[in-house]
Amino acid sequence: MIHMLRVEIDPVSPSPEVIAHAARLLRSGRLVAFPTETVYGLGANAIDASAVERIYAAKGRPAYNPLIVHVVDHAAARHLARVWPEQADALIAAFWPGPLTLVLPKRPLVPDAVTAGLPSVAVRMPAHPVARALLAAAEIPIAAPSANRSMLLSPTTGEHVERSLGASVDLILDAGPTPVGIESTVLDLSSPEPTLLRPGTITLAEIESVIGPIVNAERRRSGETSPRRSPGMLDRHYAPRGRLLLATTSDLPLVVLGEAATARSVGVLLIHAHTDAAHVVQMPNDPLAYASKLYGALHALDDAGCDVIVVERVPDDPEWLAVRDRLSRAAS
Repeated sequence: MIHMLRVEIDPVSPSPEVIAHAARLLRSGRLVAFPTETVYGLGANAIDASAVERIYAAKGRPAYNPLIVHVVDHAAARHLARVWPEQADALIAAFWPGPLTLVLPKRPLVPDAVTAGLPSVAVRMPAHPVARALLAAAEIPIAAPSANRSMLLSPTTGEHVERSLGASVDLILDAGPTPVGIESTVLDLSSPEPTLLRPGTITLAEIESVIGPIVNAERRRSGETSPRRSPGMLDRHYAPRGRLLLATTSDLPLVVLGEAATARSVGVLLIHAHTDAAHVVQMPNDPLAYASKLYGALHALDDAGCDVIVVERVPDDPEWLAVRDRLSRAAS
């Protein structure tokens, strides 16, 4: 019998014994944190309302912020959806398993706790071998937001989960760092006009190449308590403990100097700029590599005790949209 809170597991060939134990916990209404290719998720049985409510309690998550349901295959996704648009088949063929979430009209079997009372449900098929093994063994859809306290930095390692949620989780499957590093792209197909609700590493251009033009959802303020159409739509989100500031390449050295004169400790994420700050993380000049490293770098600066984190603004190119979204929400 496995009793440890955090269990290390092979990211490619996970232990069947550990996976079976985690699956039993999920089926009994418990919480299991597990890796996906994006970030670590805090999982519960998606068709058990009381189990889903434990997610909200553990995270301190507002009830108006819906959850993503993870499924093992195409058929499992269709089982949750009341209506299945033609675009969904094309997108699944192109991007599943992978970091694309589709919002679809839901069947009554999906509890309102999952969807914040909305008539739609967000679903995706993860690509990570541990997540796929867990879904297959549990034989249930798994509701799983990021495994961290609400609005704070998403976890990309099992250690991040343990530090953020501690004993609120019944088991953490620790398979090391997640490769994609930021949350999935979310596309709403529940209305006639496909709408991008959250950008991710599957880009707007890639989606449009499959189904044609889509629109961007308007940004919502954190003070609004009406249900969000998708996770990740709070104005402030993905935030480190230290205050995060964005600065242009030319302004960054002066911003760092000004903050260092008043703050106890300043951390910096940069691509091209130069600074003599004590805590500097050099970031890659590539959107996918930057996304993969982003949360880990911010966690490291939090752990170093940085009161302020100055981040060099990333390019305005469309390929950087997801990274810009996470940084702007963290700085809100």
